Amino acid sequence: MITVEWTAEGVRMIDQRALPTEELYPVYSTYEGVAEAIREMVVRGAPAIGVTAALGIALGLKTSLAPSVVALEDEFLNICDLMAATRPTAVNLFWAIDRMKRVFAAAKATGADAPALRETMIAEAQAIHAEDIDTCRSIGRHGADLIPDGATVLTHCNAGALATAGYGTALGVIRGAIEQGKTIQVFADETRPFLQGARLTAWELMKDEIPTTLITDNMAGHFMKLGRIQCIVVGADRIAANGDTANKIGTYMVAVLAKRHGIPFYVAAPISTLDLTLASGDEIPIEDRTPLEVTHIKGQRVAPEGVAVANPAFDVTPNDLVTAIITERGVARAPFTESLRALAG
Repeated sequence: MITVEWTAEGVRMIDQRALPTEELYPVYSTYEGVAEAIREMVVRGAPAIGVTAALGIALGLKTSLAPSVVALEDEFLNICDLMAATRPTAVNLFWAIDRMKRVFAAAKATGADAPALRETMIAEAQAIHAEDIDTCRSIGRHGADLIPDGATVLTHCNAGALATAGYGTALGVIRGAIEQGKTIQVFADETRPFLQGARLTAWELMKDEIPTTLITDNMAGHFMKLGRIQCIVVGADRIAANGDTANKIGTYMVAVLAKRHGIPFYVAAPISTLDLTLASGDEIPIEDRTPLEVTHIKGQRVAPEGVAVANPAFDVTPNDLVTAIITERGVARAPFTESLRALAG
């Protein structure tokens, strides 16, 4: 399943807004188009956003007509600023931009000319893409050991191949458990208002022939109480130094219910999702999105015209509700301030 890729014509990605009824693969030939695709959620999911931004930056440099290193650097920094302004919560976006900036500065310091800089940056973006897939597979291997054979796993939002360059974080853990020979079933929350669970997670798991049951967000507690769910695995858009985790709105509610019912609550995310500069989740910026996502579904109004709407895209789950954080370098447990720093190196 290819979420985003580099092609000779530009950056190609699956349009996640059209799923599950249509599979569309637009190609963006300008960096402005890539930035707009991130902003408008053609591509979404923290790791996928970071990868796409890196490819968009590389595309901007490839198509740049800047004749000198100085002019190219000015253009490069403007492109980085445009990418950084697309989505505020997913820290992988800023991680990828910072990595591209470091590589540009290092290449420039060697005396590379403008054509060489372009090639270096294209290669780096492609490396970020390839590394993301390897990272997700490692997350899957580490997390698979935590999933009991025969378990039904609840997941919220989409943290699968569609949210990464491929394979997935939370769904990577599920795939890893299945690759170990375990029998796993999945309950997927629909994830209002953008319906990532209903449209994307269910579609993706059905593609892999993984037994999947779609439930509405307000059914999760009911099935936990019935003993139908053995563990919960979610992704993350930003994790503070103390383990507080920002993920799709509704995740906090699921974590509270899991605590009430004694069900393990796992977060699966790459090291690039850690933001150790933030002491706690109170400092994580939360994106507010258009009211239309709440008042309309597929263009059809479902709420009275003129009603006041709140639409935060994410919430923060406090670290005391998190059983463990699964990364490509291993599993972190409380106290997260120590374990996360150890894994991050």
